[in-house]
Amino acid sequence: MSLPADVPATQRLLAEGGYVADRQLATTVHLALRMGRPLFLEGEPGTGKTEIAKVLAAQLPRRLVRLQCYDGMDLASAAYEWNHARQLMAIRLAEASGEAGDRAALEAGIYDRRFLQARPLLDALEGAPAVLLIDELDRADEPFEAFLLEILADFQISIPELGPVKAATPPVVIITSNRTREVHDAIRRRCLYHWVDYPDAARERAILKLRAPQVSEALSAQVVSFVQAVRNADTFKPPGVAETIDWAAALSALDARELEPALVDETLGALLKYQDDIAKIRGAEAARLVAEAKQATAA
Repeated sequence: MSLPADVPATQRLLAEGGYVADRQLATTVHLALRMGRPLFLEGEPGTGKTEIAKVLAAQLPRRLVRLQCYDGMDLASAAYEWNHARQLMAIRLAEASGEAGDRAALEAGIYDRRFLQARPLLDALEGAPAVLLIDELDRADEPFEAFLLEILADFQISIPELGPVKAATPPVVIITSNRTREVHDAIRRRCLYHWVDYPDAARERAILKLRAPQVSEALSAQVVSFVQAVRNADTFKPPGVAETIDWAAALSALDARELEPALVDETLGALLKYQDDIAKIRGAEAARLVAEAKQATAA
């Protein structure tokens, strides 16, 4: 499938994959695809950053290669690793067959490509075209970012024993960050940037209609109004779009036609994921927010 021709086509492509993007986000995605530049998406958890990569992989279509970042991640787990067990076996076989006399040839042989184990970064450069998702880069240690610079600039990895491995078809690179720490400027300079915010009420209703079509329009409007109010409350972890979808689906599964304080109290675990937040919203505060949601959506 060819790349979308313009911004509206990119917006449609995302929508066909179940992602409702505003014009600014669709523009940034379109430019990243057309210019062949990595896309750096930053925002609060639950705003749909990772989902963009999944949708692009499904719609383009391309393989999705995901590198989930974590504290202490190194090059061996992210890019490549030599299979030392197979190398040792090759040496022993060479010794057994009497071929170990040429030390230079033996050393060259054990650093053959067949002994190299590809991890996500190298895998995305080789084989069929891919979407490379480097997820939650802010969770990795800062020194790890230096490993990424060559990939982001030249779509290649230099392996000392083999030389550079360059992608025949550069992957579509999506980097996400929840901003638990600042990502280095060297990464940002190599990417197009977009801050992915929580959707406004109109876009969130459109997302619900697309992702949870079984939810009635009246209930969907009340759910979105309630969730938008909760995000403005002083909670530890505001609900993301995924939680909105889950909660609306849960209410629909209980045959709810509209919000009721008792039903909200019983189902808040689908929306909020910390007990302190649930305790803060449950009861009188939930009843107040339900009343406001009904009033707002009745107007």
